[in-house]
Amino acid sequence: MESSRGSSAEKIHVAIREDPGPEALHAWDQLVDHTPGTDVTQLSVWGGLRSRVGFTPLYLLAYQAGELVGGAQILTRRFPVLGSVGYLPYGPLVSPEARAAGDIRHALVDALVMLSRRRLPILFIQPPEGAEDTSTELIRRGFRPSSAGIAPQGSIRIDLTEDLAVIRSRFGKRLKSWTNRWESRGVRVRTGTEADVPLLADLMASSAQHQGYTPLPLDYIIALYRELAATGHVVMFVGEVDGVPVAVDLMTGCGEMVRGRLSGFDRSGEAMRLSVPAAIRWELIKWAKAQGYRWFDFGGLRPETLAALLDGAERDADSLPTADQPKVTFGGTAFRYPPAVEMIRPAPLRMVYDLAWRSATGRRLFRKAQSLLRGSRGQARPQSPGMVTSPSTNTGVSSG
Repeated sequence: MESSRGSSAEKIHVAIREDPGPEALHAWDQLVDHTPGTDVTQLSVWGGLRSRVGFTPLYLLAYQAGELVGGAQILTRRFPVLGSVGYLPYGPLVSPEARAAGDIRHALVDALVMLSRRRLPILFIQPPEGAEDTSTELIRRGFRPSSAGIAPQGSIRIDLTEDLAVIRSRFGKRLKSWTNRWESRGVRVRTGTEADVPLLADLMASSAQHQGYTPLPLDYIIALYRELAATGHVVMFVGEVDGVPVAVDLMTGCGEMVRGRLSGFDRSGEAMRLSVPAAIRWELIKWAKAQGYRWFDFGGLRPETLAALLDGAERDADSLPTADQPKVTFGGTAFRYPPAVEMIRPAPLRMVYDLAWRSATGRRLFRKAQSLLRGSRGQARPQSPGMVTSPSTNTGVSSG
């Protein structure tokens, strides 16, 4: 399946492939790594990870004069009753160096519309940051704003180009005081290695028991760390109290953004009282700045939190939902993602889909599908695009 757009001189050709081959995938990964606003969920290594749990990556690769200038990685899977479902997180992408970016975007939208008509009767899309025009064009072509909860409405992040003293000055009063006390209270943060992955899994299980969700299995976490570490897209920090590890955060970096993916936290001892997860995040902020990242993203916010932060009024973090409070206390800036959209075809399926949302059985089915698409494996309340968030730790696992 292929599509084309443009004059013969600037013609844009979009190839649609399940296996484009190693050379094309390498070029695609390079494009993802150099395109702002996207995420590791668009890297081919992520498609390989999700294939372990039943997904098939499908690639749209846009070429202009033989050069790769844009594309998308869609994660597809068949579900009972629903049929073939596709999820496109943080895409489609247009290379920042490409000519005629608008034409490339149009060609990719053409290909997505074609896919929704011929291959994927249900298709969810969360465009990358700054791609509001993509949402608008997809809606104009028959998609509709999605209410399925596949992606959040927005998030909160820190601008790492600012001086660390300025970043710290925006912390909440209690958090700011802890940055001077952690060391004297026996709190240490170190870089983790693959040997710490079982610790992360154990601590995730502890968080899962407290919050009532199902954590990812150890073999999947090992594969996630190993594959992303091989390409330099992951870092893991471990928080200890008097030499005993009590908290772990695993984060991924792509382009100019670093994001939380997996975390675990032992709430039974001193870690809770000493705010060890916050100590880890402070070290991660410093690490990310030193590595040259532009943004530190804490993950998606609940709609009510996002609305409260964007209305311009001063807000006390304690007045916000519990799961969002630790994110807000770091003093980041809230922002909206481009609207997520969906296509459900044909009309009878869309009618069944809409009616099913009104029944308890239908909602359970869709939440299970949503959970699988986003990688939660049973997590009760995912919080961010392609992420599963544990409210006690406020980071999660990105999926696609």
